[in-house]
Amino acid sequence: MSLFRRNKNSNKPVIRQVIDLIPRFIITKAINRYQSDKYCHKYKTYDQLVALLFGQLCKCSTLEDISVGIGVSETFISDLGLEQSPAKSTMSDGNKKRNWQVFEQLFNELLKYYGSSLAKYSNQTVIEDVKSLTILIRDSSTVSLCLSMFDWAKFRTAKGGIKIHTQWDEAMMLPNLVNITEASVHDSKGFEQVVFEKGTIIIEDKGYWDFGVIRDRIKAENTFVTRIKDNTVYQVIEELELPDKVDQHILIDELIHLTGKKALELKLETQTLRRVVAYHQEKNTTIEIITNNLTWQASTIAALYKRRWDIETFFKLLKQNLNVKTFVSRSQNGVKSQIFVALIAYLLLELLRRVKAKGKTAFSNFVEKIRICLCYYLTLDYVILRIQPKARSARIKQIVFNFNGNHILF
Repeated sequence: MSLFRRNKNSNKPVIRQVIDLIPRFIITKAINRYQSDKYCHKYKTYDQLVALLFGQLCKCSTLEDISVGIGVSETFISDLGLEQSPAKSTMSDGNKKRNWQVFEQLFNELLKYYGSSLAKYSNQTVIEDVKSLTILIRDSSTVSLCLSMFDWAKFRTAKGGIKIHTQWDEAMMLPNLVNITEASVHDSKGFEQVVFEKGTIIIEDKGYWDFGVIRDRIKAENTFVTRIKDNTVYQVIEELELPDKVDQHILIDELIHLTGKKALELKLETQTLRRVVAYHQEKNTTIEIITNNLTWQASTIAALYKRRWDIETFFKLLKQNLNVKTFVSRSQNGVKSQIFVALIAYLLLELLRRVKAKGKTAFSNFVEKIRICLCYYLTLDYVILRIQPKARSARIKQIVFNFNGNHILF
């Protein structure tokens, strides 16, 4: 993947080189679809993308920070591919009026464009029983907002918030579907699509448990791996033998029938399911897992459910390293735009970390290195591979005196 130059100096700042990882035809395609440059003469979609990406990568908390940072010099403005630096009021109008879906499409198109590379360098441990199958993980993360400032994001009586519903593609180790709603929307209502192509594995927490969805996924020949709700009524029809001297964290492996009222209404009472109880050493607790797969090893089912930690780690890294908790716009449109640009930034940074740094640096440390070097005119190759956190000698200046008693520095 020849994305990078190998010499030290560049005629573009690091941030422009990161932005240039977004192919121009993808930007043009999104602009044309949503007509996002219609009636815009100065602050176009590309300008807003640059401004919001600058805000994400520099971790700017206000529009003023973004305006000052981009407008630091005429040369820097030009090297970002802009005709002028954006004013606060212009950015504010853009956040309110330009359709956030243009940035959603940019994110989705980048996933398609770089998907194979992201999957190839994911460094994810393969689970042998399911190595050829599509694995999707669903979860959500809530971001609290001040209700008096974000009155559209009603959550509780005196509290506001949004919920980022996320579908995680285990092959790419990135979200492949994101839906942003008010925090009051239940997890089970976060996505319209609930069934997938035959053979797909869906991993979810018990907040997504729904008898109707279970029925539909069984019909679609999807495999679900989820936590069983505490009040679920079932009957054990067979206890399966546990392996001897291996997989000691598996405590129970049994076949069950659902016998509750809702299961009877949907005619699920004859469907054989599997209940696996595993011990979670780190949390010193047990996890009750239910699935419609009857053939995998119990350890495979437990390992699949443990993959939920991947999406939880993603939420943590996103919130720690990019701006998805402090917003530069109060409008719903502006908040969604900022979150999708944050996702674009995450994708680009993770692409660089995996492909160029070979995944040897932790994401948070990698982001900080890029952030520190954003405005330097160095190649990405040099920044990622050559700059290290170790002592480095300064260039020694030699002093030579001339005949007039003056000195010259070299």
